[in-house]
Amino acid sequence: MTKNVTIEKGQQFPLTIKRLGINGEGVGYFKKQVVFVPGALPGEEVVVEATKIHPKYAEGKIKRIRNKSPHRVKAPCVHFGECGGCQLQHLSYEQQLKEKRDIVIQALERHTKLKMEELDIRETIGMEDPWHYRNKSSFQLQGKKGEVIAGLYGLDSHRLVPIESCMVQHPLTDKVTQIVKQVLSDFNIPIYHERKRTGLVRTIVVRAGIQTGHVQVVLITAKKELPRKELIAEEIIKRAPEVTSVMQNVNGQKTSLIFGDETLPIKGEQAIQETLGDLSFELSARAFFQLNPTQTVKLYDEVKKAAQLTGNEKIVDAYCGVGTIGLWLAKDAKEIRGMDVIEESIQNANENAKKHGIQNATYVTGKAEQLMPKWVKEGWKPDVVVVDPPRTGCDEKFLKTIKKVKPKRFVYVSCNPSTLAKDIQYLSDQYKVEYIQPVDMFPHTAHVECCALLVKKL
Repeated sequence: MTKNVTIEKGQQFPLTIKRLGINGEGVGYFKKQVVFVPGALPGEEVVVEATKIHPKYAEGKIKRIRNKSPHRVKAPCVHFGECGGCQLQHLSYEQQLKEKRDIVIQALERHTKLKMEELDIRETIGMEDPWHYRNKSSFQLQGKKGEVIAGLYGLDSHRLVPIESCMVQHPLTDKVTQIVKQVLSDFNIPIYHERKRTGLVRTIVVRAGIQTGHVQVVLITAKKELPRKELIAEEIIKRAPEVTSVMQNVNGQKTSLIFGDETLPIKGEQAIQETLGDLSFELSARAFFQLNPTQTVKLYDEVKKAAQLTGNEKIVDAYCGVGTIGLWLAKDAKEIRGMDVIEESIQNANENAKKHGIQNATYVTGKAEQLMPKWVKEGWKPDVVVVDPPRTGCDEKFLKTIKKVKPKRFVYVSCNPSTLAKDIQYLSDQYKVEYIQPVDMFPHTAHVECCALLVKKL
C-alpha cells in the first residue's frame, strides 16, 4: 500500500513551527506530514518551499517569515548558515537552553514508554560566556592556485567554506591553524585532492590546552612520506611558540574519518597537558578529551552528585577514554576500574592515575561486557557503573551485562538524547530513572549532553 504524499517538490505553503528537531531545524506539520525547515524557530509562522520529499517526511526552506519568534536574534558569525558547524546562533542563548531540554523530552517521548509527567528532567546547565569554548579544531584543506585553503565543508555539500576565524573555537586553535596553513603554503607542500586522490596533507588538527596554553598540531597526510617535515615543524614552532607538539597521522583511506591508525611524532612532546579542576591530563594525538573544558567540570560534578559516593563504593568507568571521569570520582570512592578499546587511551589513563598518586584506579584495554562478568565471578561487584559512550549509545551486549551485574546505580553520560532514550527503555524493566540533568556542552549547536541517574528497582 503506497502512502499518498501530499507535498510536491517546489510547492510553497504556510507552516507553523512547533518545536526544534534533533539537528536544530524547525519542525512543523502540513496536511499531517512532518516538514523539517533549517533556520525556522518554534512559534514562527513561515512560508516554506519544499526542497526534498521523503516517504515519511519532507524538507523545506524558508521563503518568508510571516511571524517572527521573539527569541530570534541576528547571528554574529559571518559563516552562520553556510559552514554547518553551528545551527542555533539565530536563537537567543537563554532560549537555546530551554529548547535543548525540550529535545531531551522529545527523545524520551519517542523512544520510551515512560510516563513523562513522572520524570524529573532538570533545567539545562548553560555557560556564562557561550563563545570561543572549543579546544580542538579539524579543518579540511584544499589547494587553490598555489594557495592553501582551510575550512569546513558546507551544509550537505562538498564545497569547502574557507574559515579564517571561528566564534566557537578557542582563539589559540584559530591562530595556530592559520599559521600552519601559511607554513604549508610557503613550503609548497602538495595538498590532498579528494577526487583525484593526489597530494599529501588532508587536514590540520589543532588542540589547545586551554588551562596550560600548550598547543598540539597534527598534520593528517594521505601518505607516510612528508618531505622536509622537521623543517615544517620547526617553522610552525618558530611562528607559534605555544606549539609544544607537532605530530603526523597517516590516513590514506577514502573515508570521512579524520584519523588513520598510524601516528608519528615530528617534533616536541608526543602529548600536551590539560587541566580540569585539580587534575591534569596527558593528551596524545588520538586520545578522546571533552571539547569544552569549562562545561566538562560542571558535567563531571553532576556525575559525582549522581554517583552519591560515601568512600565505600566500587566503580566501573566504562568507555573510559583517558580516565577523566574515573579520576574525577577516585578520591570519594573505594576503587575505580575502567576500560576502553583504544590502547593509547588506556596508557594515558594509567599514566594520569599514577601522576596524581591515585592508587585506587586501574585501567585495562578491553570491552566492559567481557571484563565486568569476569570481575563479578572473581568476587568484585561494582556498586556504581558510569558510562560515557559515543553517539551511537551503549552496545546492547553492554546493557545486557548491566542487567546481569546489577549495580545499584547506573550513571549514564550521553551526547545523544535519542540513543540515551532507547538505552533507558531497554533497562526500564530493572532500572528507574531518578532524574536527567541536561548540560550545554556545545552552545549554538543542536547538541545536548545529559547526565542521567538510573537506580536499580528493588
